[in-house]
Amino acid sequence: MSKIPGKTETIENVEFPAFDPSKAVEQVRAVAYQSVEQSKEVFSKLSSDAETTQKAFESTIEIAKTASNDVLLKTIAALQANAEASFTHLEALVAVKSPSEFFELQADFVRKQIEKASEQAKALQALMVRAGDDVSKPIKDAFEKALKERKAA
Repeated sequence: MSKIPGKTETIENVEFPAFDPSKAVEQVRAVAYQSVEQSKEVFSKLSSDAETTQKAFESTIEIAKTASNDVLLKTIAALQANAEASFTHLEALVAVKSPSEFFELQADFVRKQIEKASEQAKALQALMVRAGDDVSKPIKDAFEKALKERKAA
């Protein structure tokens, strides 16, 4: 056959291999089986990852509860100490005999309260930082574990 300009070439007498349906069925079955096995593996991994994440969140919630209780107790203790100091100061002011003694007591009280407030704020800040670290640790550990597993795979 001759070539026609602008047309594709036609080839005659080309033999195609015989189609064997039994081999095709076997190949399709093998591909399907492999797909099912891969799906099972992926599902198993996702299930495991979801369980790990759930445990990390549960741990985080428990730690958050404990941390918030610690912060609350520390805050209540500070408020109680400040209230007691204020009542003691008020009793001392009632017994004052002169204006100079009043101003001296008041200045001393304010200075002590400022120092105490600074100490309380530092203690509360340290507690909050520790609580933040404790609360984020389970999630951080789970994330790092998952990242290592992904790199290993």
